Amino acid sequence: MKQHFQNLMDEEEAAIDMTPMLDVVFIMLIFFIVTASFVKEAGIDVNRPDAATAVKKDRANILIAISDKGEIWINKRRVDVRAVQANVERLKAENPQGSVVIQADRKSTTETLIKVMDASRAAGAFDISIAAQEQ
Repeated sequence: MKQHFQNLMDEEEAAIDMTPMLDVVFIMLIFFIVTASFVKEAGIDVNRPDAATAVKKDRANILIAISDKGEIWINKRRVDVRAVQANVERLKAENPQGSVVIQADRKSTTETLIKVMDASRAAGAFDISIAAQEQ
């Protein structure tokens, strides 16, 4: 009987409970997912103009791209100029502190840029920047 009891004790000591370690791993995974900052892109590559006074902006949350043909892209989707205001309102509702950065191609028209800026202001975004390349 004593030998049988000793064998049970040896088997019990050899088993390691993995539950606390798995709990810690899942908590760390959730922490890293929540705190990660994801890079957002407008959806197209834009040939930005050069500017001597260009300043790097760290947190640009709403990116709008204007191609050389006057196409407007938000979140990798082509958007009509009449839908810019609704899209910016939606993105502004998701992140009220978000600023708008317009990436206008150097061959795009000023008219398209002004329409996008007006639609962004009408949506309640007053922190608007225009992207440029540093010289």
